[in-house]
Amino acid sequence: MEFRLKYKQIDEIRELAENFTINDLLSELDLSAQTVVAKQNGDLTIEDSVIEDGDEIQLVQIIYGG
Repeated sequence: MEFRLKYKQIDEIRELAENFTINDLLSELDLSAQTVVAKQNGDLTIEDSVIEDGDEIQLVQIIYGG
């Protein structure tokens, strides 16, 4: 089982562990849900979403300003 990860210059196929969530992925990449948002197959998703075989996960950096 595997999924595609897209984040900045990363575009790779990764192995998928059972019950692997967006939050697990963020932890593995040392990222915070407060600095990136996740899209699962093109739709915004929450950190508790389980990544399924064949999913495309895109992480988008949040830009703060003021």
